[in-house]
Amino acid sequence: MSLQRRDFYFLLALSLLVLGIGIGLRDPWPADEPRFVLVAKQMVEHGQYLVPHRGAEIYPDKPPLFMWLLAAAHALTGEWRIAFLLPSLLASLGTIALTFDLALKLWGRRAARLAALMLLFAFQFTYQSKRAQIDPFLVFAITAATHSFLVYALIAPSRTRQAAGWFWAAIGTISKGVGALALLMLPVIALVRRRGWMRAVEGRSPPGVVAVTATSRRDLGIGVLAFIAAAAIWLGPLLYAAATRHDPELSAYVREILLGQTARRYANPDHHFQPWWYFGEVMLTTWLPFVLTWPWALPYAWRQIRSRGDARVLIPMMWSTLVLLFFSLSPGKRDMYILPILPMLCVALAPGMVFAVRQNGFRRLLLGFVWALSLPLLIGGLMAALGEPHFEAKQEAARGLTGTGDALWWMLALVGAVGVIAAMVWRTRYALRACFSLMTALWIGLGTVAYPLLDAHSSGRAIMQRARDVAGPAVSLGLVGWREQNLLQAVGPVAEFGFKRPASEQFLAASSWLRSAPLQRALFAEASSIPACVDTTKVIALGQSNRREWVLLRADALARCALSP
Repeated sequence: MSLQRRDFYFLLALSLLVLGIGIGLRDPWPADEPRFVLVAKQMVEHGQYLVPHRGAEIYPDKPPLFMWLLAAAHALTGEWRIAFLLPSLLASLGTIALTFDLALKLWGRRAARLAALMLLFAFQFTYQSKRAQIDPFLVFAITAATHSFLVYALIAPSRTRQAAGWFWAAIGTISKGVGALALLMLPVIALVRRRGWMRAVEGRSPPGVVAVTATSRRDLGIGVLAFIAAAAIWLGPLLYAAATRHDPELSAYVREILLGQTARRYANPDHHFQPWWYFGEVMLTTWLPFVLTWPWALPYAWRQIRSRGDARVLIPMMWSTLVLLFFSLSPGKRDMYILPILPMLCVALAPGMVFAVRQNGFRRLLLGFVWALSLPLLIGGLMAALGEPHFEAKQEAARGLTGTGDALWWMLALVGAVGVIAAMVWRTRYALRACFSLMTALWIGLGTVAYPLLDAHSSGRAIMQRARDVAGPAVSLGLVGWREQNLLQAVGPVAEFGFKRPASEQFLAASSWLRSAPLQRALFAEASSIPACVDTTKVIALGQSNRREWVLLRADALARCALSP
């Protein structure tokens, strides 16, 4: 077995351990997981795959491709607890494999191994990879597209490579509109080639620098056709249905998903407002330990660009900068928006990271990071497990951990101990091993201990079971002011009165529904959504879940409420 193949298999096994641990030990958690799983579950139950629904309403916020993947995973496993995390896991493994492969082709074995490991252990990448969100799949699609474009331009130009890049860019676009940003790689490549930013020495490219291949018109045309074909997987049936059914609701959905959730949401968002420099903060905090290499890797990359005009650095860096600027210009920002540039930055900075790990300054900085993370985990975990501090009681009450013992705190202390021991054993010379050992232990601990302990409260399963126990097994629950996890985790018969509909209108419709069969029905409602007319002495408090208070109402609590507005 070659060294490259051995490295790849080791990396794949480690990634499967870190990213896959905990699958099957929890249900979907807010904010986004219950929404996507609920939509996919309704697709499976009702056979309606083209137009996604959240409860009775059409869900127009995202294309259905990711929900299709969730439904396919459920068809393979038959169990939502396992299925809902599989698409993210497989996509993230694919992203790591593509990052390793591209860095190997451009820089060699050691740089490839380091680029893939830094990607794997970057906090944001690992965290998102263990979530059932669209972003891990979007990152994979964009990485697959940019990988193909770079290989075409710098290593092995072929029509298949060019078409693959366009194809994956389209797949990214129909999973989330910003997937089209992968296509920015093409003008960057053209600009680098036309401006001659690769310096020649005696008529030849410098050592290690390859010529940038121009895209032929024929290859470009085939690429555009590949993009259209991939996009037609979803858009073809959707547009055909809109044109033939003459359904106003379907036409409104098409307008919203194609325009409202792209251009309008970018230019005029209604939430997630952040300053223009927000993503700098995100990179410096959530891309650890990768960003610790930057004081050495970025100057090294700059020297490669200035002295050799190295397109292997210049092209992915320019593309990443354009994507970063694109998201920074919008007033609405979320931390995961810039995640797609992380794999390309790991590739571009790979030789600089190899240089960094040879420097004592970087090793000392990395070892300091290990100590800074390990000691609070060890000391804080022991203090919480062995004592009764106010902090422990507050955290346990907020997360529904009362009566579960100190397993969570012992786990955190054990993770901290692993980091301390690793730092003492490997010290400065092998600080990278100490860091990766600590991060592996942390994600294993969270997956095997924290997931089961936090799940009942975080997923909404506990509050829905409590509501069912209080209401009785045969009583139908009407949901008011509900969140996706409430409908997903509901036990027994339920009814809902719209999700985006104002809570006051939901309550009015639910009141009429309740009064029509008061002995067989009850209302499950967010406490803040009930009007002043409700008799609070007859409201049954169910407790807190997902930072909201929930109550149960029977018909007698509505005696003073009007029958109509």
